[in-house]
Amino acid sequence: MAKYVAAVDQGTTSTRCMIFNHAGESVALHQMEHEQIYPKPGWVEHDAMEIWARTQDVIKEAMKKAGAKAADIAAVGVTNQRETTVVWNKNTGKPYHNAIVWQDTRTDKICNDLAKDGGQDRFRAQVGLPLATYFSGPKVKWMLENVDGLREAAEKGEAVFGNIDTWVIWNLTGGAKGGAHVTDVTNASRTMLMDLDGTHWDDKIVNIMGIPKSMLPEIRPSSDPKLYGHTLEDGPFGGRIPVCGDLGDQQAATVGQACLSPGEAKNTYGTGCFMILNTGTDIVPSKSGLLTTTCYKFGDEPTVYALEGSIAITGALVQWLRDNLKLIEKSPDVEDLAKTVEDNGGIYFVPAFSGLFAPYWKSDARGVIVGMTRYVNRGHFARAALEATAFQTREVLDAMNKDSGVDLTALKVDGGMVYNDLLMQFQADVLGVPVIRPKVAETTALGAAYAAGLAVGFWATQEDIRTNWGMDKTWNPSADDAARTTLYAQWKKAVTRTFDWVEQE
Repeated sequence: MAKYVAAVDQGTTSTRCMIFNHAGESVALHQMEHEQIYPKPGWVEHDAMEIWARTQDVIKEAMKKAGAKAADIAAVGVTNQRETTVVWNKNTGKPYHNAIVWQDTRTDKICNDLAKDGGQDRFRAQVGLPLATYFSGPKVKWMLENVDGLREAAEKGEAVFGNIDTWVIWNLTGGAKGGAHVTDVTNASRTMLMDLDGTHWDDKIVNIMGIPKSMLPEIRPSSDPKLYGHTLEDGPFGGRIPVCGDLGDQQAATVGQACLSPGEAKNTYGTGCFMILNTGTDIVPSKSGLLTTTCYKFGDEPTVYALEGSIAITGALVQWLRDNLKLIEKSPDVEDLAKTVEDNGGIYFVPAFSGLFAPYWKSDARGVIVGMTRYVNRGHFARAALEATAFQTREVLDAMNKDSGVDLTALKVDGGMVYNDLLMQFQADVLGVPVIRPKVAETTALGAAYAAGLAVGFWATQEDIRTNWGMDKTWNPSADDAARTTLYAQWKKAVTRTFDWVEQE
């Protein structure tokens, strides 16, 4: 009898496979990074073939670490960096171009041109999103207009599109030999091409974007008892296993955090930061710069929706300090460096490397460091980088409170940065509410596992998910309110210095 559920977590900087038991505990994990490709300023790409190779490697190693065979795995779930766009030949399995990553800004002109008729919110009523370089639809349009031979291949029905979930599932279930070309409602909602009812592509927007509909995957539930397909006997799992769970990474973390009731929220600290508030079956339009998006759909149950605040650069800023400035050797070293100083030395770091996401949505913004004096040292840089994450999260939380009309009383957190005590305490201070870390902080992979396991009855009900959730640590805000008043006001001032930096052609 199957003892485990496996999750493939394909993220912006790395891919991991995690194997979970019925208690939601990790029994094995293997993770590998992949190359970040920067062809031009503002352009970010990944090699989709490298990602698939890494995916196979991490699956094999996780299975080996767990001592598991295919028969021990009840189901496989997939979670992924959303909006990152792959277009490939369905007959050969070869991509036509590197994947264009969600952080990439090359579609700025496309978005501006589309906004000439109806403004930045031209499609918001239908899809819940502003026109922005973040989303997949404009990236597909850019490829069709700029990759030689792609338009012709797409019109012949040879070229197909997917976010990374679609690419991974297609390869897992057979690839060019009959792989399932599917996505779930959460990933489809990030393309700017799916109507918010969660069941169909919006023909009008697809036509405006000039995308042949044959390129688009079939939209399926996030947890699908009808299954997307099975892994292959000769595939990395070493046998046939149902593939039946699919959630974009932030929605997966929401499920993994057991935020399954309206009003429950979580914040994931990864490459970027993403706060999601479950709004139940209600579609809540945002008036404060948030995204209205799908949260999940389990089988035949109604689609559940969410408000989301997306921040482009948080953990990626620490990587930038490590890789570009060589201030630290390893990412976790940033905490010790930041502790060498008492405060930020008067500097504020606004990492608008890919423009500003929520709540501003300014693609012409770029990163700034303000308040520099000769007093400032590398410790202040590290501290200001961490504080930038907390300040950006506060901006999103303020918008979420305004849109929902409900003041958050605590924030569940997950992701790699939640082991940074200095950051988490400062986050509680800036927000003025407790910050709570669960026992399993890698909730993205766990959410994908839950989606797959629910589909095959490994977990009987959503109540099993709630039962598995447990608190590990809580940070309470300090009595000193300077972080949420004086320092935050200075941060807001610093943000204005990023505006309108890129001159439009």
